Amino acid sequence: MQLTKKNLVFLGAPGAGKGTISKRLLEKYPLAHISTGDILRAEVAAGTPAGREAETLMKAGKLVSDELVAGMVRRRIAEPDCDNGFILDGFPRTIRQAELLDEALTGAGRTLDGVIYFKVDDELLLKRLTARLNCRGCDAIYNRIFMPPRTEGVCDKCGSPLYQRPDDSLETAQSRLKVFYAQTSPLIEYYTTSGQLHTITATDQDEIMRELVALLA
Repeated sequence: MQLTKKNLVFLGAPGAGKGTISKRLLEKYPLAHISTGDILRAEVAAGTPAGREAETLMKAGKLVSDELVAGMVRRRIAEPDCDNGFILDGFPRTIRQAELLDEALTGAGRTLDGVIYFKVDDELLLKRLTARLNCRGCDAIYNRIFMPPRTEGVCDKCGSPLYQRPDDSLETAQSRLKVFYAQTSPLIEYYTTSGQLHTITATDQDEIMRELVALLA
């Protein structure tokens, strides 16, 4: 099945599964997965003017401005691998960033085909976040409850040990959800008003994939 909606934003609270679903979608379709973290690291590593400015700000403990990040996103979505479509994961986070994204898309000669909101109950989100395990070798992500490794404490893919990040505590998880609802949930109304928002409430990965592909076809 071919996709007709290919330029996408994935929205969802921490633990909603955006990264996991992105990986599964990319296994079937040649979309580019774009995260602001990856863009920042690439620009800093390449020593671009924006990368140097971002690095200076981060070293000083300051936030990288929305305008600076939006400029990086504009350059990224103009690259050839985005010709087949892209998934923006982690951007925009605020209304201002959404407005800058609109400008960036126009500047890159691209349009946004849809915004997918993965809606999950807070109780399930907290279970996922506090049971998450990360691989020290290949960065694979597991969950003690929903997606445990075949052998406890060992990565299925590379055999490296698994660990839990300090920021996966219950207190931190609750704080992350609070920040999401304060900053990002207004985007739900923003994209609903523009007619671009599509909400998926399924929690089973296979069911999410079926619903998502049907939505994008």
